[in-house]
Amino acid sequence: MPWNADYFPPSMRHLSAVARDKAIAIANALLAEGMDEGKAIRIAIAKAKEWAQDRGLPLRDDE
Repeated sequence: MPWNADYFPPSMRHLSAVARDKAIAIANALLAEGMDEGKAIRIAIAKAKEWAQDRGLPLRDDE
């Protein structure tokens, strides 16, 4: 089942809304390619953090 802004892995809770949206999009794309769920989540979080940092966006809601 694909994730969305209302339903996403608990490990993405700490991300800012913009970084979480990116992580969700990446994770969904990886799942569509057949990747294991756990691996897709880890990669998506790492890539979303990198994406946000490159754009000067907050990684967490408290930033």
